[in-house]
Amino acid sequence: MDLGIKGKIALVTGGSHGIGLASALALAGEGCPVAICARDRVRLAEAVRAIEAKGAEALGVEADVTDRPAIGRVVEAVIGRWGRLDILVNNVGGGGRWGSEIVEDTPLDTWIEVYNKNALAAAAFTQLAIPVMRRRRWGRVVTIGSIYGKEGGGRPWFNMAKAAEISLMKTLAMTKYLARDGITFNTVVPGSIMIPDTGWARTAAEDPKAFAALVDRDFPLGRLGTPEEVAAAVVFLCSDAARLVNGAAIVVDGGESSSF
Repeated sequence: MDLGIKGKIALVTGGSHGIGLASALALAGEGCPVAICARDRVRLAEAVRAIEAKGAEALGVEADVTDRPAIGRVVEAVIGRWGRLDILVNNVGGGGRWGSEIVEDTPLDTWIEVYNKNALAAAAFTQLAIPVMRRRRWGRVVTIGSIYGKEGGGRPWFNMAKAAEISLMKTLAMTKYLARDGITFNTVVPGSIMIPDTGWARTAAEDPKAFAALVDRDFPLGRLGTPEEVAAAVVFLCSDAARLVNGAAIVVDGGESSSF
């Protein structure tokens, strides 16, 4: 299936590993030049090489997205390299395991940091991308949310931030002048994804037997998802074929969540 995005310029935030890297590689496989940003210089360089190995142009920008001027520098670097930005994947985020299970023991700074890293970073990147996309009357903004933005069960600061991301995409999708300029805004909502060197991988390593029992009990497929499975949904939403999909929150969780 031709997704119609060959040559479209893409930026994936937090694109050096996990869902971000998988999305960057999938977009590169469709013929998109891809820019990524991340804090870790070594991982960033490795990811750029992986994108180039797909035969795509790549740009890596070292940046901490909790630093607002850094967000501007990332977008400027993309425009400086290619002159435009067609696809934005707001992937950078995290904080689902931060803080304490005892809510009142978790300082307000944690709430603020998680909100900044997720919702406000997505808002800042999106705000800078919109005028560039409007000039060409075509654009795709896809934000990586979480099932805990659609239902209860996670830590409240994380749920709050992820719910805000879904709300942001839906509200922008309903903004007529943006929709009529050919820009769509959607959220991909992953469930539990197995990513090396992150929380689930550490949990599995600490007690494999207990982890296996948990997965058998709580996951209909009997396994966690992979970054590549999430990236497949991301790339479709970035495609020309998905032009009618606007304001959606697409759940990619293998049936894990309880919400409709």
